[in-house]
Amino acid sequence: MDIVNSDIERYLADLFPSTDPVLKEMERLAEREEFPIVGPLVGRLLALMARLVNARRVFEFGSGFGYSAFWFLQGMGEQGTVVMTDDEEANAARARDYFKQAGLSDRAAINVGDAFDIIDQQPGPFDIILVDCEKARYPLAFEKALPKLRSGGLLIADNVLWFGKVLKRSEEPSTIGVQQFTRLITTDTRLTTTILPLRDGVSISCKR
Repeated sequence: MDIVNSDIERYLADLFPSTDPVLKEMERLAEREEFPIVGPLVGRLLALMARLVNARRVFEFGSGFGYSAFWFLQGMGEQGTVVMTDDEEANAARARDYFKQAGLSDRAAINVGDAFDIIDQQPGPFDIILVDCEKARYPLAFEKALPKLRSGGLLIADNVLWFGKVLKRSEEPSTIGVQQFTRLITTDTRLTTTILPLRDGVSISCKR
């Protein structure tokens, strides 16, 4: 299911094209290898959220080769840093190369391993935590993230509409994970949450 009409997506993409050469190179790589990234429209949203909450520290459950982290840093001050996680060294190596090209190496902590172990080793609090990992593990990401998020901080998750699969009962672990995560963020009294039907659905939850 297309969440947003394809003509509308093209219209928005034409309004807000990526201009940074490193971002454009990342987007070409993602298209060429069919590697999932949040895309430029969600990327601009991440940058805006970082700017609005004056973010200085961001943690990502799942960073790939650094596309979303790159966008976060566009909205953060010069002292802002992103803790990135990925379980593949090849992705981390690509991320290091891209951030070196952009002169951002000192602002990205690139960790190879399980994000759920890595966050336990990180001192809190964070201003923003992004959830974009294996969908079946979204509920665990919720449980791990909340204690590490500051009051007034944002828990952001991608793919919360999951190509429309969330509309039906499912035995698929990924769909179940997204559905359970969505129930958690919309019922937990510590959070104020909204879901934007942008791309594949983006949730933004503010911790009280």
